[in-house]
Amino acid sequence: MAFASRFGDLFEAAEKARENAHVPYSNFKVGAALLTEGGDVIAACNVENAAYPQAQCAEASAIGSMVAKHGATRIVEALVIGGEAGDGMLCSPCGGCRQRLREFASLETPVHICGPEGLRKTMTVDELLPLSFGPDNLDT
Repeated sequence: MAFASRFGDLFEAAEKARENAHVPYSNFKVGAALLTEGGDVIAACNVENAAYPQAQCAEASAIGSMVAKHGATRIVEALVIGGEAGDGMLCSPCGGCRQRLREFASLETPVHICGPEGLRKTMTVDELLPLSFGPDNLDT
């Protein structure tokens, strides 16, 4: 089956979610959007907390919503928006979110890393988390 990117839908959804980010401490807004195997686009933003370890990443929020609201367990495309327009920085998923993506995506799943102005880089889950430990390691 050929893969048809839904980049535009993902970008729009992540951008809208990013506007709602709760970031009173870092002021660093992040939006993430996921495309499920069933064609749903799920987006979320980061939510900070005064007790810093309790903050929630946009990717983790989107994955939780994907499972809870949609009953979906497969990501076929992901997108993250962070940073400021033109700063050139890559706002790639943190280590924990890379592992979360690995749980629900194949190694070939594209992850688009964007700034507010658009795409900065696309990588696969395998490129983001090489030599990863995933569900297939536990197959019995």
